[in-house]
Amino acid sequence: LFNGIYPFYPQQRKTFVFDVSTIIVIIVFLTLASSFLLIIPGIRGRARLYWIVRVLFSLMVGAVIVVVQFTGDWENGWVTANTSYKSFSRAMVNADIGLHVGLAGVNITLVGNPVNQVNETINYNEHFAWSFDADYDHSYSEGLEKGLPSPILYVAEKFTTQSPCNVHRQYRISGHYASATLWVAFCTWLISNMLFSMPVIVYGGYMILVTGAFMIFSLLSFSTVRNSLVCPIQFGAATLHTVYGASFWLTLAVGLFCFVAGITIVALHYFNSDLLKTFFDLHEVKAEDCREMTEVYVNPQFMN
Repeated sequence: LFNGIYPFYPQQRKTFVFDVSTIIVIIVFLTLASSFLLIIPGIRGRARLYWIVRVLFSLMVGAVIVVVQFTGDWENGWVTANTSYKSFSRAMVNADIGLHVGLAGVNITLVGNPVNQVNETINYNEHFAWSFDADYDHSYSEGLEKGLPSPILYVAEKFTTQSPCNVHRQYRISGHYASATLWVAFCTWLISNMLFSMPVIVYGGYMILVTGAFMIFSLLSFSTVRNSLVCPIQFGAATLHTVYGASFWLTLAVGLFCFVAGITIVALHYFNSDLLKTFFDLHEVKAEDCREMTEVYVNPQFMN
């Protein structure tokens, strides 16, 4: 403390799109992809291209399923307004206020226009968690004790359990079930990869369809928050409106891709199984097995 005042920001800030968990997941999947690319030269012929397509697309699906669990941009909103900066102060600032909703909490950003106003640097990014192992109201109380800027506290108060908006329970439960269905989708993705490594390709196609279905279920779970009453977030004449963010649309795109891939695999199994076996490199495996079986050396003395 310096004369009873914190000389620096007392709590580590958390970014609203990338955090440590997201970076770890990305590094793990990039390591798997890099390891596979190292062994690609050992695969001969057209099978090399087929392996690259299968493995990279599969890793992409798995990475998206896990990464969106930790991102904070399932729902976004921005507004530029003139607003009071601190409690018990008449100072007004012009700033961009952002709201970023994730499955496990909400991030509220405040960036001044310009950043340096009223002899301070206005650049805040606060995270308030509402997962089942976190206490949102406690995080909000800590923000009050730290004396966070009034715009951040005003937006955060909308999501407390005591708020008249009554959206805390809806967001919390919707995010919980969306996260749970995504983990189920991750499990079915693992099963589909195991089935694709065996001569039961059609069942792998079925599991890819199930993976896409659970990803769509997670989107339906999160979108139920739209059924609750709209709670206006006003800053004078300006209103902060939210829309679906990048994580929502990315999950939708990958879910639809899983549907297309699954339907294609099942259709090829029934109408053109030879093309499907060629893509999954089954014909070459059989040819190698036959060639190995024909190369037999017999001891003449043993035969005599």
